[in-house]
Amino acid sequence: MTAEHNPASLSNTIHIRDLVKVSKGKKCEEESHSQLRYIQIEDLRHNDNLKYAAKNKNNVLCSAEDIIIAWDGANAGTIGYGLEGAIGSTLAKLSPLKNNVFSPYVGRFLQSKFNFLRDNCTGATIPHISKPSLLSIQVPLPSLAEQQKIAAILDAADSLRQKDQQLIEKYNVLSQSLFLDMFGDPVVNPKEWSITAFGNSLIDIVGGKSVGGEQRPIKDNEKAVLKISAVTTGAFNSLEYKVVESCELPEILVHPQKGNLLFSRANTRELVGATCIVDKDYEYLFLPDKIWRLDLKLDMASNWYLRFLLTHEGFRENLRKVATGTSGSMLNISKAKLKQLKIPLPPITLQNQFAERIQLIETQKQQAQASLEKSEALFNSLLQLAFKGGLTA
Repeated sequence: MTAEHNPASLSNTIHIRDLVKVSKGKKCEEESHSQLRYIQIEDLRHNDNLKYAAKNKNNVLCSAEDIIIAWDGANAGTIGYGLEGAIGSTLAKLSPLKNNVFSPYVGRFLQSKFNFLRDNCTGATIPHISKPSLLSIQVPLPSLAEQQKIAAILDAADSLRQKDQQLIEKYNVLSQSLFLDMFGDPVVNPKEWSITAFGNSLIDIVGGKSVGGEQRPIKDNEKAVLKISAVTTGAFNSLEYKVVESCELPEILVHPQKGNLLFSRANTRELVGATCIVDKDYEYLFLPDKIWRLDLKLDMASNWYLRFLLTHEGFRENLRKVATGTSGSMLNISKAKLKQLKIPLPPITLQNQFAERIQLIETQKQQAQASLEKSEALFNSLLQLAFKGGLTA
C-alpha cells in the first residue's frame, strides 16, 4: 500500500479516518412501488435509470450529506454525493463526523484522488477499494466558506462537461434508434432476416500479443500495446495503452487501422465482447492478445452493422452465454465459440445504407467529442488546482 501525501503548500489537513465513518452497502430487493431509492454504481454518474428498493431493516441508508464511493468492480473509486436512499453492495457511504465539512467539497477532493485509489485497489481480476489506503488520504480543510466556494467553481466546470456528455449520449441514442428502425430488435428478429453463424461473415480473427509495458505518455519512435479499456466504451480510445520497451516488442505487430472492427475477447461479465471501430491508422499502437481484429467478408457484413449488433444489450446476453469463466472472474470467449454464434444478417445493401447514415452521425459526434475533451481538460485542471490553494487566493 502506498501512503498518500499532501502538497507542502497545504497546512490545515485531516485524515479521512478522522473525517468520515465508512459503511459498506448491502444488496437490496428491488420494488417498483417503493419510495426508497435504490442507489447503485450507475447512479454516481447520472440519474437516468432510477430504481427503488423494498424497505428492510438491513438496508444501509445514506443521506444527502453522505459521500458515496464505488467500492468494488470496474468502476471502483467513482465518487457521488447529494443522493438519498439505500446503497447497494458494491458501494460504501462516507458519513461526515464533523460539522465544519461541506460534503460536495470532500466529494470533489476524493474525485481528484481517483488514480491513487485505483492504484491501491486489491483483487487480481475485480478491483476492490483498499480501506487502509482510503483512510490514509489527507484532506485539505479550509474554512467552510472556502469549501463551498471551491465546490461551486468545480460544479460550474462539471456542468460544461456534463452538457457535452449529454450531447454525445443523444447522438448514441439516435444511432441506436436508427439501428432498431432499420433492422428491428436482433433478439426477436421481427423482420425475419436470415440467421447464420458469425463465422460465415468472417475472413479471419486476428489477435495480437500481450507484453509488459509502462503506463506513461508515448515518445517519438516508441510503440505501445493497447489495454482492454481501449475498446470497452464502444468508441476506440487511443490513450489507453502501455509503452513497451523495444527489446520486448513482439516480432509481428497488429496495428489498429481505420475501419477495423475490434473485439474484446476477455473481460468482466458486463464488458466481455465489447466492440469498437477504429477512427484512423495508429502505427505506434498494437493489439494485445485479449483484443481481436475481426476481418469481414465485405460482401456479407458491414463493420458498422456488426458493431451495433454486438453492442445491443439484449443480443449481448448471447455473447455472455458463450463466454467461459466464473461470475466472479474474467470471462473469456474463444474463437470457435464466437464463430458459432448465430446472428441475423440483413442484405448487405441495407447494412451499407445504415453505415452511411451512421457515419454522418459520427461526424457530428466527433465534434461533440472534441468539445468534451476540452471541457474535461478544464475540469481536471481546476480539480487539481483547487486543492493546492489555486481557487481560494
